[in-house]
Amino acid sequence: MGDITVHTSSIPTVDTSLYSLSPEQAAFFKSQVGIDNDEDLRKHILEVQAKAHKIAPYPCIHAFTFLRLNMSSLPGYEHILKLGRERNNAVLLDIGCCFGVDARKAAADGFPAKNIIASDINNHFLELSHELFKTTPASYPGCLLPGDVFDPEFLSIVAPSDDISPVPDIDLSSLKSLNTLHGRISAINAAAFFHLFNEENQLHLARALAGLLSAQPGSVICGGQTGALEKGVVTANIGGSVHRLFCHSPQTWTSLWDGEVFEKGTVRVETELVKIPIYDREYLIMSWSVTRL
Repeated sequence: MGDITVHTSSIPTVDTSLYSLSPEQAAFFKSQVGIDNDEDLRKHILEVQAKAHKIAPYPCIHAFTFLRLNMSSLPGYEHILKLGRERNNAVLLDIGCCFGVDARKAAADGFPAKNIIASDINNHFLELSHELFKTTPASYPGCLLPGDVFDPEFLSIVAPSDDISPVPDIDLSSLKSLNTLHGRISAINAAAFFHLFNEENQLHLARALAGLLSAQPGSVICGGQTGALEKGVVTANIGGSVHRLFCHSPQTWTSLWDGEVFEKGTVRVETELVKIPIYDREYLIMSWSVTRL
């Protein structure tokens, strides 16, 4: 699961009472899964959740936060959809995607599915994505790509591209790694991902993703993770498990991207720190975007 330190006496058991869908979530899953009845949809999602929980009982699985439509709630979401409509061969990468819900939502909202990559280190989650959405590799044109972002054979670090020429047509169907896409991805979504790693690996990950991003103005990396008023380690008690997470503040996150990862002045960084309830507590969540100028 990354570098976070977890202290727990036992793995929390599945608690189906935590299941809840907002009206927007319910409408989305009903339309995509093809189940209109609320109770039938609940049973279907609980079956998939139970399988995922046996594989990896992460807090996002236990608390059903994998059902959240994270990317579509970000201020820059409409901009990402516009890239999909108007930029030739625009590619969207949903990294650390779990079941790839954000990728599916973007496809439903008009970003060409054949140009969307949903990637996770756990291939079981990608297989369960098909089960959750009742699709198959033949019926869903999006690319579900397993891989470890810290494996240079899958994603190596290169300097950010300065080539603003149009990206040629890309066939993602036979993709084996992300290295063939250096400088060719228009939008990257990293929801609930960076906070899984320590400070050093967060910088590594930022540099790796920056190398994938197209140099064309408007290309964007966005996401959201646990944040802090001042950078440092934050302790969070989530479902009985105590997690120690390294968190950036809006100021340190901005300076990391604008000046350390990218040459200063070549990107616009926007951040927002808000309180979000998780279980019975509130945590600071930082939503953000890094846009090439």
